[in-house]
Amino acid sequence: MLNKKIFNFENYTFAAIFIVLALMPVLGSAGVLNISTVLFLGKCLSFAIVAMGLDMIWGYTGILSLGHGLYFALGGYGMAMYLKLKATGGAVTDFMHVGGFTELPLIWKPFLNLPCTLILMIAVPSVLAFVIGYFIFKNRVKGVYFSIISQALTWAAYSIFIALSPYTNGNVGITEIKSIFGSIKGHANIGNMMTLFYVSLVLLLLIYSLCKFLTECKFGKLLVAIRDGENRTYFSGYKVSSYKNFVYVLSAAIAALGGAVFVNFNGSITPSQMTIGYSITMIIWVAIGGRGTIIGAVIGAFVINLCEYNLSSGPMVEIWQYLIGAIFVVTILFFKGGIVGFFRDKFGSRKEA
Repeated sequence: MLNKKIFNFENYTFAAIFIVLALMPVLGSAGVLNISTVLFLGKCLSFAIVAMGLDMIWGYTGILSLGHGLYFALGGYGMAMYLKLKATGGAVTDFMHVGGFTELPLIWKPFLNLPCTLILMIAVPSVLAFVIGYFIFKNRVKGVYFSIISQALTWAAYSIFIALSPYTNGNVGITEIKSIFGSIKGHANIGNMMTLFYVSLVLLLLIYSLCKFLTECKFGKLLVAIRDGENRTYFSGYKVSSYKNFVYVLSAAIAALGGAVFVNFNGSITPSQMTIGYSITMIIWVAIGGRGTIIGAVIGAFVINLCEYNLSSGPMVEIWQYLIGAIFVVTILFFKGGIVGFFRDKFGSRKEA
């Protein structure tokens, strides 16, 4: 009975967040809310999508990945390549000219087509995650060793993207691109901005529904069993490595979707979104929101990024990173279940009384 109440509480909370977010573009078009704030909330939608995927693998399965920035960036680069070619009419970009190309490189040509882009945007991170996960989980690498490997692979990919400057534009990345619906900046393009925002919001709902479905069915129970007792689950007859690899691939695909949404709102993608630091930041979102609860990942992504948005300018510009770090430390030490865990414990204690 209590689990059902908690389940409903999480869904009601998500519904409230969904309704509030749905009102933001309307308030922006009415002039009540700054358009830049609405665009930032759009980026937060992408962060929340990534956080849900990361919570599936860390919160429910107990696998701490410090390299999900790689999959986020791969999805972002895939979308950015399409949008850049759309803007240039399929012609060679400026940085390709500088790199010595006179015609479009072969690796860019599939991104001339939107359906092909959408497929590759998900397929490339998923296949990469499958290959990595297959060898790691088959050899039963886990714990801190997996975290170190994920960091190393992310750093290697970051170095490759920097080195392939004629193809990726190096440190600068792919910039000055419009969204898939056109320009979203300024009141003249508010219609495009609203369309993009609501499409992203629906995508957030679909990912939330998928994650909730998976975690509430037998599959989710097995993930928790792996997290709490991997050896016991293994000796119960389950092929643990296959379950771990599946959820790893799923979280990579979700991260790639988040990266694609991010590019549309941000107008650019750079290798900085692929760094280890960026991946660790994603972990902080889940930890503060509440790992092992899908709604916690959503809340954490919005809370931390809104704090950063408001604290990174003005009188606290010099210390805002320390404040975010302090929030993380306090959460880990005193509220291990995060924001959602704190309220869930209070809710549970009332029911038990």
